[in-house]
Amino acid sequence: MSRTATAGQAGDNLLEVRGLSATYQATAVLKSVDIDVARGGITALLGANGAGKTTLLRAISHALVKTQGSIRFDGQPIEGLPSDAVARLGIAHVPDGRGTFTQLTVEENLLVGAITRPRGGEVRRDIERMYALFPRLADYRGKPAGLLSGGEQQMVAIARALMLRPRLLMLDEPSFGLAPLVVRQIFEVLGQINREGGLSILVVEQNARLALDLARHAYVLEAGRVAISGPAASLRSDPRVKKAYLGI
Repeated sequence: MSRTATAGQAGDNLLEVRGLSATYQATAVLKSVDIDVARGGITALLGANGAGKTTLLRAISHALVKTQGSIRFDGQPIEGLPSDAVARLGIAHVPDGRGTFTQLTVEENLLVGAITRPRGGEVRRDIERMYALFPRLADYRGKPAGLLSGGEQQMVAIARALMLRPRLLMLDEPSFGLAPLVVRQIFEVLGQINREGGLSILVVEQNARLALDLARHAYVLEAGRVAISGPAASLRSDPRVKKAYLGI
């Protein structure tokens, strides 16, 4: 396994990040990070708190951080684009803390996700598809999202992101604070939409076992740098990962 292993060969990657550094004010968080996300693949980002995982997602979506380096999406450079332009290219970001619009109903939240799309039958069909993916939300479609449980709000956040019809879905700690049954349901949906629609996924996750079961490729960030990378199966058997992240 190599520190510089990539998710695929040239042309196989939907997202390519090279030499990415990121700062909050004067504090350097990422230091020359290289990662790839394969077309139709699932890539996991592992690491301790403060390693730079959330910052990496924010840097890709150009939210709240100053960056240097190269970010290419489907071969197109996107560094320097405003976050709304990045979203219009097909990158959806489910942030930590979910970002649910608590005063809006569940259905209004979903419509916000489709704000860049023309209103019509396709949006309506996609809303019904979200209810099929997350049946619990159908019962609460007219209920303010702030009254839902944490797990249900996470479902709303993911469904809202999917309403963009993204090509890349980025998720920051989707299992955080949720009951194991809800986490299992959410990760089953993520696997389903990847298998059925070929949606590329980049997921930050503290639960390394869960992330490595879902992903095909993974990176471990330590102090703002890529410390380990490779196929998820290789990381599961790597002694460093087993000791630090799998408790083995």
